[in-house]
Amino acid sequence: MDLRKLKKLIDLVEESGIAELEITEGEEKVRITRTAQNTQPIYMSNMPGYAPAPAAPVASAPVVAAAPAAPAAPEGHIVKSPMVGTFYRSSSPGAKVFVEVGQSVAAGDTLCIIEAMKLLNEIEADQGGIIKAILVENGQPVEYGEPMFIIG
Repeated sequence: MDLRKLKKLIDLVEESGIAELEITEGEEKVRITRTAQNTQPIYMSNMPGYAPAPAAPVASAPVVAAAPAAPAAPEGHIVKSPMVGTFYRSSSPGAKVFVEVGQSVAAGDTLCIIEAMKLLNEIEADQGGIIKAILVENGQPVEYGEPMFIIG
């Protein structure tokens, strides 16, 4: 794969905002991964069976997130996501939600479901109290350690 084609692929990743691009042409394989840091690793391997070797990092545009002025967050115990996946408030689209703001819960009560790799994982309250806030919208992706609920 020539250098001009690689440059076009890198530009495509930067302009489109996609996280990862992988192209295979015969025995050649190129993977371009965009990270949140100021560098972007590029992995290339021409031979199957070899581990990808990092090429020279390419600088990417810094990600700027405008944080709106947040109102005072409710105090209490924060329930964080134990995994990466998709957050669901109920067991199926038409079903009743597991919890609502203001509802009392006990330790072990199901708060939500996180779908990860086609597996539905029930997330339970690790302590009892009243749901003060639900910080994630139904169907929204969640990251590991992302706050989902506040129990007071």
